[in-house]
Amino acid sequence: MKILLTGASGQLGRELTPALTQLGELIRVDRVAGSAGAIQQDLSDLHRLEKLLDQQRPDVIVNAAAYTAVEQAENEGHQAFRLNAELPDRIARWCKAHDKFLLHYSTDYVFSGESTAPYVEDAITQPLSVYGESKLAGEWAIKANRCRHVVLRTSWVYSSHGTNFVLKMLEIARTKRELSIVSDQTGCPTWARNLARATGLVLGGLSQRTSALTERETFHYCDAGVTSWYDFARLIFEQAAALKLISEVPHLKPIPSAAFPQLARRPAYSVLDTRSIQQAFGVAPPGLEASLRDCLSEIAP
Repeated sequence: MKILLTGASGQLGRELTPALTQLGELIRVDRVAGSAGAIQQDLSDLHRLEKLLDQQRPDVIVNAAAYTAVEQAENEGHQAFRLNAELPDRIARWCKAHDKFLLHYSTDYVFSGESTAPYVEDAITQPLSVYGESKLAGEWAIKANRCRHVVLRTSWVYSSHGTNFVLKMLEIARTKRELSIVSDQTGCPTWARNLARATGLVLGGLSQRTSALTERETFHYCDAGVTSWYDFARLIFEQAAALKLISEVPHLKPIPSAAFPQLARRPAYSVLDTRSIQQAFGVAPPGLEASLRDCLSEIAP
C-alpha cells in the first residue's frame, strides 16, 4: 500500500508517521520547509496538489492537514475554508477519478453541544463557529464526490509537541500561580498517538471489513474519559507536578464560558460515541489518565 500523508509535521502528522510506515510505503507532504524526508508543498495551492497526486499515484491519502486556529477562523474564514473544505474536496475528486481511498479527519465542533448524551455519527450537525462550519463543509464535499473514504471525527487533540491545551497549561503554570479555567464545556481529550493508532487499525482493516465501510463512512474516535477543561487542567497539573515538569501546582478557579468571552462559540457538550469504530475495527480507546501520563512522560526531564 502506497500512502500519502498531508500535514506531516503537525502534531497528528508526526504521530501518524510511524503508524503508517508499518502499513506500506509512506510519502509525507508538508508546507513547512526542512521537515525531514517530507515533500514541501503549499497545500492551499490546489492546482499544484493535483500535479503532486498525479506524480505520486498513492493508493491511500491520509489528510491530516487542516486549519485549526478556532479563534482566528472567525476573522480568516477564507483561509479556514480553503484548507478545511476546498482541500479535501479536491483530494476526494482525485480519489474518485482514480479509484483511490481517502481517510480524512473532522471534529466534534460540527455539533452544537446541546445534547446530553454522547453524539453518534448520524446525529444532527449544527456547528457554532466558522471553524466548525469549515470542517463540516469538508465532510460534505467528500461525501458529494462519492469516493471511497472514511471520515474520522475526533476531539480535544493534544500531544507532547505542537500547539495544544496541555502544552499551553504547562507554559502558563511556570509563570502564574493562579488560573481561571472554563468549567462548563465537556468533552473527551484525545492523545494524538492514540488517534494515530486507531487510524492504523482502520486502514489495516480495510480489506477485511469492506461491509462495515459500505454501511458507514463516518466514525467517531476519542479517548475514553469525559471531562471539562477545568478538570482536565487540574489533572495536567497533578501529573506534571509528579513528573517534576512544574515546581508548583497553580490554584485553579472554575469559571463559566460567559466569563471568558471568545470570538468563536464552543459546544458545551461534545462527547463522541465511539461504539461504531470499536465494533467495526476492534479499536479500544485508552483511558484519559494513562494516556496523559504517557504523553507528559515524553516531556519529563
